[in-house]
Parts: sequence; structure tokens; C-alpha cells
Amino acid sequence: MIALSLAEITSFIGGELRLYGSDTPDTVVSGVVDTDSRKMAPGAVFVAKPGEVTDGHRFVGSAVEAGAVLAIVEHPVDEPVTQIVVSDVIEAIAALAKEVVARVRAKGDLRIVGITGSNGKTTTKNFIARILQDEGETVAPINSYNNEVGAPITMLRVTDTTKFLVSEFGASGAGSIARLAGLVEPDVVVVLMVGLAHAGGFGGIERTAQAKAELIEAARSGGTAVLNVDDPRVAAMRPLADSRGMTVIGFGRTDAADLRASDVEVSATGTTCVVHAGGEELPLRMQVLGEHHVSNALAAIAVTGALGVPASTAIARLETVEIAERWRMQPMGGDRVRIINDAYNASPDAMAAALRTLAQIAAPGQRTVAVLGAMSELGEADGEEHDRIGLLAVRLNIQRIVVVGTEARRLFLAVVGEGSWDGEAVHLPDQDAAFEYLAGELRDGDLVLVKSSNSAGLRFLGDRLGESFS
Repeated sequence: MIALSLAEITSFIGGELRLYGSDTPDTVVSGVVDTDSRKMAPGAVFVAKPGEVTDGHRFVGSAVEAGAVLAIVEHPVDEPVTQIVVSDVIEAIAALAKEVVARVRAKGDLRIVGITGSNGKTTTKNFIARILQDEGETVAPINSYNNEVGAPITMLRVTDTTKFLVSEFGASGAGSIARLAGLVEPDVVVVLMVGLAHAGGFGGIERTAQAKAELIEAARSGGTAVLNVDDPRVAAMRPLADSRGMTVIGFGRTDAADLRASDVEVSATGTTCVVHAGGEELPLRMQVLGEHHVSNALAAIAVTGALGVPASTAIARLETVEIAERWRMQPMGGDRVRIINDAYNASPDAMAAALRTLAQIAAPGQRTVAVLGAMSELGEADGEEHDRIGLLAVRLNIQRIVVVGTEARRLFLAVVGEGSWDGEAVHLPDQDAAFEYLAGELRDGDLVLVKSSNSAGLRFLGDRLGESFS
């Protein structure tokens, strides 16, 4: 965080300052700001966030021991540290983030990117950050810090020398993207796709589309909107961007795209295509697995192009990226059995893309194994979408389908109903049972995909399998 006095911070967040020791209102703070006491360092600011499982106020002492010099709390705690007492710590860090970013931006160098979409946000964020980091100091979210806590925490990492802030915005409901993006008013925004991820929380896909469009409404007038023209719901956002005087860059694989990909090929060693940009035809050879990552790469090239990075330069930097993110199409295992751990999250679109990749990259005669868990937050579409994925897995001729967890039983029944039985498909109650089964079932040469929503936790099963067969 930039250097601020205790008095300034207190004013920004509307709290009551309770000084400790030799601190005065003029004492300057400039350390990391976080809700995790384990991430404290000398000079840090600890945000005591109440939670469903535990309460951050219990860890103020641990934060102080690790170096925190200020705690933002909702009630005073008996610990040797200066505290600012506020009514809501989440609103407080949002207000602080807004002021910090505004101050840095006022100096004239900071450019801000906002990303949203039902799938691909984190991968695209990583691609954009990799391209921009060679242009200047770049701040981007850790993992998927895209909610009401993670987004402000990321914003508070900017310094006086930061050139680019890349913000990822998830949506917990209508208005959430507007609130978060409104803190920084991005110069360049990208909408990747509108899918069924979290659709249950919105009441349907059309309301999901409305929520994603909030990012365009929150962007700076006259900025740039990068839109996926392969998705009709995203393409339909163009009039909104036009009404705000924004430059629109469409990306995709259709002729309507300003930035287009053709000749896409997927293999076990990566993904290749030709990028058509400004009259040039540029080859792209990504190490990242999966055809669906071509769209994310195009988005990153378009966004960074709007910030002045030539497409050829962006492509060269993208080609150095080895994996999209931990637990996202992450190759593991070894020569005997190859594991693809893609179990950080799983919407229906992402699940289908991962299964298609498994089928595409398998060598002739290589046995494919899909280890699948539940997809969460689908609302009324839950049963139908699990059915659809089960049918797809069979029709892609995945030789072994291992379904894990009671919440994924509907998927297993769809697989069996499509004719995959007699040992081709099994349903197991939990990760331990699945690991025991797979340890005995997998054989030399197998190609294994592990895929589920985060809540199902199969990413840890993927890690166990990767270590076991490394």
C-alpha cells in the first residue's frame, strides 16, 4: 500500500482511531493489507474480518506478532496495536482501496484492466499480467482474488510506481461487479463469456449476462471494451459500450472478430493457432493445454494491445507461460501415468471443454480416464447440466469414468443411462475411496483428467494422484 498516515486512513474508512504506544495520528503506514494473519510482515495492516467459521478478531494478536502495526476491526480487541474501529471491515477496505487507487492514478501513469466472465477470468488475468509485467510494475490478483474481499486487497497492493493494475471481478449477485469495478473505473474491460457458472445465484443465464454487463457500465467513459463475439450474449453488449463512448475490440474465431484465431490445434504438449491481428497472421504456440484457452489468449492480446503492446510481442510472452494456474489444466504425474489436474472449478462449459481436451490430446490407443465431481451453484439447471456432462463423457468415448461424491451421482446415472457400464463407469463416495480405486485401476500409459467444482475438493485428489504416479 502507498504511504498514508493513520489520520488519513481513519478519514477514508470513517472509523474511530485508537492509538497504541508511541503512535500518533501522523504515524505513517505503508505495509501489506490483508485479512490473513499468516500473510503479515513488518509494517502490515491486518483486517479482522468476521467469518462463518472463525472470526478474524481472534487473530489480531498473531498478526501483531508477525509484524502488523495497525488493525482494522469492528470492535476493540485487547492487543498491543493501534486499531481503527469501523462498523463493517469489508466496506472499510473497499473505501480504502478506492482512495489509494485514485491517488496513484492521479499521478498519471496507472492504467487499470477489469476482467469478468463465467469462465476463464483467472487464466486471462494471468496471461494479461505476464504480458504487462515486462512493460512496467504490474499488480494482479493472487489465485482468484475476485470477490468483495479479494478485489480490494489486490487494489491495495498498488504503489506509487505501479503502472498496471489488473483486476478480476466475480459476481456473487446482481450489483456486485458494479460495486467492485466502481471502486477503480477500469480503463480497459474484457467480458469473456456468459455461462451457467453460478447461474443458480442469479436466477438464470439472462440475469447472469446483465451482471457481467455491469463491468462495462463501471468502466471509464471513452475507455476500451474487449468483447467475445463468439458468445452472442457478450456480443450483444456492444451497444452499451458504444453508448459510453468506448472503443470496442471484438475477439473470437468468427469473421466478425477484430482479433481472430484460426487453424487451432490441440496436442498433449500444448495448443497452437494463427492469430489474425491488424492484417498480420501470427503463429501462437502455447504450452497451456486446451482449445478453450485460445479465447483467453485472444482476450489478453486484445487487452494489452489497447494498452500499447504489439500483438507479436504479446504472443512471444504468452508462449513462455507453462500453465494457466495451479489446478487449471495442470500436467502432473510422470512417464507411466499422466494426470491433468483441472479441479479448481467447474461450470458446465468448463467441464465440457476439459473433457473435449482429454479426448483431443490422447494418443492413438491411449486409454482416457475422467475423474469427475459435482458442479456447484447451478440452481434449477443442476440436474440437466450433470446429465449433459455425463452424456458428453460417454459420447467422447472416455474409456473410464470415475464419479466421486454423492452430489455428483446424477452425472453417474447419466453415464450409465447412455450405456457406459460393466466397469467402464464407477461411482465412489469420497476422495479416499477414489484414490484407492484409481491406485489399483490406473495402468501404464493412461491419460487422466481430474475435474470438479472447487467445493468438491478433487484438486487435492489430483495432487495425490500426481505425486503417486510421478
